[in-house]
Amino acid sequence: MKKIFHTKLYIAVISLIVIFLIGTLYFRFSSNYSWVDAFYFTVITATTVGFKEVHPLTEAEKIFTTGLILASIFVLGFAITVITENIFSKNNIGNLRQKKVEKKIKKLHDHVIVCGYGRNGQQTIHKLMAYKQPFVVIEKDEEVVEKFSSELVPFVFGNANEDEVLKQAGIEKASTLISALPNDADNLFVVLSARQLNNNLKIISRATEETTMKKLKLAGANNVIMPDKIGGDHMASLVVTPDLIEFLDNLSVSGEDDSMNVEQVSFSKVCPDGKELAIHELDLRKKTGCSIIGYRSPNGEYIVNPEADLILQQGSKLILIGRPFQIDSLKQLYNV
Repeated sequence: MKKIFHTKLYIAVISLIVIFLIGTLYFRFSSNYSWVDAFYFTVITATTVGFKEVHPLTEAEKIFTTGLILASIFVLGFAITVITENIFSKNNIGNLRQKKVEKKIKKLHDHVIVCGYGRNGQQTIHKLMAYKQPFVVIEKDEEVVEKFSSELVPFVFGNANEDEVLKQAGIEKASTLISALPNDADNLFVVLSARQLNNNLKIISRATEETTMKKLKLAGANNVIMPDKIGGDHMASLVVTPDLIEFLDNLSVSGEDDSMNVEQVSFSKVCPDGKELAIHELDLRKKTGCSIIGYRSPNGEYIVNPEADLILQQGSKLILIGRPFQIDSLKQLYNV
C-alpha cells in the first residue's frame, strides 16, 4: 500500500514540476518575459488564480495558456487526491494511534501484559479494567488490533514469542504477564521468553493439556490455569452441590458494580503503623460489618476462617466477605 502511494506521489510531483517548467520556459523565450514574470505567470495560470496577465497575450499565447490551465487542473487534482488519500488513510491513522500507545506504554509501571485477545484474553481485560489495573495487550492478528484498539485497550501488534515485542509492551517494568494464547506450545515459548527478560515477573499461563502444566511451571510460570478443566468441574459441582455453587456464584468479586461481596486487604492497609495485631484487635466486624473468612501468610499459606487470636504478620493479607455497602465501608475506612 505504501509503495503504491509513493509511486502516485512521485508521479504527481514530477507532473507538477513538468507543468511549471514548460510554462516558465515558454513564457520566458516565446513571450520574452523575464524569468520572474515567466514563473509568476505560470503559477497564477496553473493554479487558476485569475490575476491579470503580465503582458497582453497573442492568440498563440492564449491557446498555450488555455492548454496549460486544462493540464494543470488534472495534475493539481491528482496531486491533491493523492495527498488527501495519504492523510486520511487507515495506515496513517493507525500509525498516529500506535505512537500514542507507545508513549502511554513508556509511562506504565507495574502493569499487566496480556498475550492474546481471544475469549480468555477478553475476559481478563474485562476484569483488569473493572479494577482499574493498567495493562497492555499483545496480539498478532492485525484485524483484531484494528478492530478493538482504543484509548482504554492499548495494543502492541506482534508475536508475543518475540523478545522485541515483549520489550515494546514494557516487560522490564511490568509486574505480571498473562499468557492466554490458545496453543500450549505458544504459551510455553512466551513464558520462557518472559522469564528470561524479567526474573521478578509474576507469570500466569493458560493451558489446555495437563501434560503441559508441569512444563509451563518448569519454564517459569507461577500459576497455570486450565479453563476447560475449571469449567467441567464447575458444571459437575452444579449437579453434586447445586445450592453451594449457586451461592458462591452470587459472590461478586468483579469490582465493576455495586454488588461486590468479597475483598482482600493487605497488612499495610489495616496496620498502617506496621504493628502486628491479632484479628480481634482490629475489630473489623464492628467497624465495617465485614467478616474475615481467610488469611494469607507472607509465605503464601492460606488459612480458612482464621481464629480471632491469630496475629497478623507483615506481608500478609486478609480476605473478607460482606454485603456491598459493608465492602464500601471497608474501602473507605482503609482506602482499599
